[in-house]
Amino acid sequence: GVSHVLTLVLQELSLLCKRDVNGVGMLYDLLRSRWLQALLKIYECLQHYLGKRPVPVTPQARSLNREVIELLREAPQFAEIKELRRLLRAPHLKASPALLSAHDTVAQKDFEPTLPPLPDNIPENEEAMRIVCLVKNNQPLGATIKRHEITGDITVARVIHGGLADRSGLLYAGDKLVEVNGVPIEGLEPEQVINIL
Repeated sequence: GVSHVLTLVLQELSLLCKRDVNGVGMLYDLLRSRWLQALLKIYECLQHYLGKRPVPVTPQARSLNREVIELLREAPQFAEIKELRRLLRAPHLKASPALLSAHDTVAQKDFEPTLPPLPDNIPENEEAMRIVCLVKNNQPLGATIKRHEITGDITVARVIHGGLADRSGLLYAGDKLVEVNGVPIEGLEPEQVINIL
């Protein structure tokens, strides 16, 4: 993996260090640094974990929790059964169904918004409209907008290479924006649209 490649690079650099080539000593020290080694190990562990793609045991944890509690209600009252009932009724599971509900949402891979189907009677010459969903958290969108000189529409001026919009592959320069976060933007200034974004 990456650690093996780094080891080979270090071997090559050690030969150049002996010949005192400019900057090689600094590069050699950087690549030998403990923090870089630790980062590479973390990266390899994450890559290994992503390759495994863990699968949830059940996509219905919430209903399974209720079912088990009902079955335990009728079971003989052994110490282990009492302990299991107490755990399943704990505040973080009982009072907050959001925890198990969130688990089920992730397990069912139900992340995307549900969109209504397109009507069957769309004319052939009708403009195509795409509904784009980008989750940006605290990162910038990675695109600029402008008002079209002729039509007055708000359009994507450019998509910044490597930004969220570019990585998603969903926005392109020239795309017309109609709505942002459920807010129609017709008649708004680009600065107002930026505040909504």
